[in-house]
Amino acid sequence: MNFSTIINRQCTSSLKWDKYRGQDILPLWVADMDFAAPDSVLLALHKRIKHGVFGYTNPPDSLIDAVLHYAQQTYQWEIHANWIVWLPGLVQGLNLACRAVGQQGDAVITATPVYPPFLRAPSLAGRSLITVPLIEQGGRWMWDFKMLEAAITPATRLLLLCHPHNPVGRAWSRDELNTLLGIAKSHNLVVCSDEIHCDLLLDDTLKHLPFANLDPDFLERTISLFAPSKTWNLPGLGCAFAVIPNPELRARFRREMSGLVPAVNVLGYVAAEAAYRDASDWHKNLISTLRNNRKLLVNAFANTQLHLSTAEATYLAWVDARAVHPHQPAAVFESYGLGVSEGADFGLPGWIRINFGCSSALMQEAIGRLNILLDQYRL
Repeated sequence: MNFSTIINRQCTSSLKWDKYRGQDILPLWVADMDFAAPDSVLLALHKRIKHGVFGYTNPPDSLIDAVLHYAQQTYQWEIHANWIVWLPGLVQGLNLACRAVGQQGDAVITATPVYPPFLRAPSLAGRSLITVPLIEQGGRWMWDFKMLEAAITPATRLLLLCHPHNPVGRAWSRDELNTLLGIAKSHNLVVCSDEIHCDLLLDDTLKHLPFANLDPDFLERTISLFAPSKTWNLPGLGCAFAVIPNPELRARFRREMSGLVPAVNVLGYVAAEAAYRDASDWHKNLISTLRNNRKLLVNAFANTQLHLSTAEATYLAWVDARAVHPHQPAAVFESYGLGVSEGADFGLPGWIRINFGCSSALMQEAIGRLNILLDQYRL
């Protein structure tokens, strides 16, 4: 796999690229990379397609074994097979968690800015949403734990955690996670942790710590959400899973799925297993490419009035663009040929999110356009 060349995704009905069809705007918005999946995934899909029959399919035992082995080897976390609930997407998992914990009228708490479905899921489940702002200090985003604890009400039942965090790019430290754990314990909360970006750690010193693996005494108050879609760029194949150790909570989660949530499709299962078993250098080369793209963005925004929060994880850059426009800067970026995500969608107007999960050639083209805009804001 060559991560430096551009793969033409136009005329493929790509959500990412169709948004600006017919316009000279590079799509750097939705969290969908422009890289082909590993050869191991493509070979597995070709083999399954050659079989020719695509009937209703159960999650293969071999896939479950692959997930258990991967969790043990990568996170030193022993998952039991019966803890896993397969899903067609992680967003469904967030919505189901809100329905499976507490009752209508209860509250769900999370921190902003955050991935937009975190902000929508509670109300769709008849729950109240409580938000507390993350704080930025010296370019690094952190929790205000006092504010978080003060915002918890007697009706609060669930904490939605983004770990690593989209869009600010933090990989929460063990100390930060342990503080969150202590707060959840003292207020008898369930924690639903979205860990979809956990294999996209960009700094050598970082190691992912699953929230559910912090404390065995709290294990049964956790819902952990995973998917191979971000790391191996498989979102169109629709395969994710929840890890729910508590049998009663898991049963309720499944009941909320009944009649509403479809099964994972057969090719989604095949691709997921191949991804979790992939032993090539694909992931290593991906991380190297993302680091280089991150460096290009860091250099571009240096010494400007716009401030970029350097991502520790994910392929998403979070930028304070209030110098461009205090509320809706994305439209200005589009006028320079750059399609970015509006910060208001994440709960923080005036900021933008840039997806740098693309080839080095496309990133260079984007940097060229970006520099024309940033020339107006040099210090």
